[in-house]
Amino acid sequence: MAGLPAPKLKRNDQELELKRNDQESELNPNEQKPIKNVFKTKAYIASFLSLIFMGLGQLYNRQIGKGLFFSVLWLYILIFYAQPFQWAMWGLRTLGESPQIRERGRVVFEGHHSIFLMIEGIIALLIAIVILCIYVISVRDAYKVGKARDKGVTPRTLKQSLQNSWENGFAYILLTPTVIFTLFLTILPLIFSVMIAFTNYSGPNHLPPRNLVDWVGFQTFTDLFNRNSWSRTFYGVFMWTIVWAVLTTFTTFFVGFFYAVLIESKGVKFKKFWRGIFILPWAIPAFVMILIMRNIFNGQFGPINKYINNLIDQFPILAEWGLSAIPFFTDPTWAKIMLVVVNMWFGFPFWMILMAGVMTGIDKEQYEAAEIDGANAWQKFRSITFPVVMFSTSPLLIMSFAGNFNNFNMIYLFTEGRPTNSDYSYAGSTDILISWIYKMTFDHNQFAMASAVGLLIFIVVAIFSVWNFSKTRAFKEEDMMR
Repeated sequence: MAGLPAPKLKRNDQELELKRNDQESELNPNEQKPIKNVFKTKAYIASFLSLIFMGLGQLYNRQIGKGLFFSVLWLYILIFYAQPFQWAMWGLRTLGESPQIRERGRVVFEGHHSIFLMIEGIIALLIAIVILCIYVISVRDAYKVGKARDKGVTPRTLKQSLQNSWENGFAYILLTPTVIFTLFLTILPLIFSVMIAFTNYSGPNHLPPRNLVDWVGFQTFTDLFNRNSWSRTFYGVFMWTIVWAVLTTFTTFFVGFFYAVLIESKGVKFKKFWRGIFILPWAIPAFVMILIMRNIFNGQFGPINKYINNLIDQFPILAEWGLSAIPFFTDPTWAKIMLVVVNMWFGFPFWMILMAGVMTGIDKEQYEAAEIDGANAWQKFRSITFPVVMFSTSPLLIMSFAGNFNNFNMIYLFTEGRPTNSDYSYAGSTDILISWIYKMTFDHNQFAMASAVGLLIFIVVAIFSVWNFSKTRAFKEEDMMR
């Protein structure tokens, strides 16, 4: 068969040879082409053409279908998107110039709506980022194909390109819709809320469409920290939020831990029964239970205070000894205590069940070995049970802190932030930052200040969570329990 011509290399063989040549060129840097010759390569010419106009590089590489797709897409963008993009950027920069005009209660001139202009500008920026990514992909594709042509590899046809994208980029194809939805449903609201903090969007003088909103830079943050009415409220609510998050996190955690250890101890029978009883507070919808608790501790018709009042009526001497109705919702200290207690009642069953599951997974031989060494119950708990449980639950403990930091439902449904505090602006004595934001937004139209506080909450929680996650052994020694 010596007379037959040598078979041609297949595409895969060509690509392998191309990679091998690239590796050899990296190992021999002295053999690189002169700089003047680089500008004459197909890779440089193709990428330069794509940089000038999307799709030209693909056409130069003789990939007609791909080149026409990129070219038509870019023409469509230039024709139909350039002018709306300019208008959106103008609106984002100025937030409008003409407010709405009314005469005799009727709108005679619509004017500019600053908030709508801001949202349109953010959307236009996000779309521009997507377009820029597509442009970069087209330039990169033209360069890679041109580089392959420099090595003698034949460019793929449109069908082959689509097949290659499906086979090698299937994961990216599935991830793309998720990225797009995240971009416009998550990142867009985040950017919008951050931008609001740098405006004067608030009532009664800066509410569109009758009034325009202006960019004010860091003035909102300056007022938050320096103006007495705002700073006094912020510092007071912030300190209570920290105390609330710490107390609620650790009370639910350690109470759940205590009951888990108690139920799992050897002397306790009917373990499933006790677990079922204690899981009920967590299984019942919190919305319903919080409202029930609110009525139980009501100062006027709640059963606890009614029972105390009945006792005082029957035994007047109790009033002389200082017994009286408990001001659960009118005294700030009592209101805060009841918030922590009620939240503990709702939260500890979750930790109890979780820790009971962790404890059942501990090797019994460890306890037997500890007993042989003469360890007592406390030593076994301190050296075996506690470290294993903390190792497994510390990431959830940090997440629980972040959740309690923003535990809006408990505060709003149980106390609504009461009792009132005359030293605070738009906040009560039991309000935390998130419930204060709610009141500023929905009750008083202080959108700029609410956005500023929300941004600070995000920064605090993010820094705390990242720092604590990085310090937990569960993340440093993730292979320890395998």
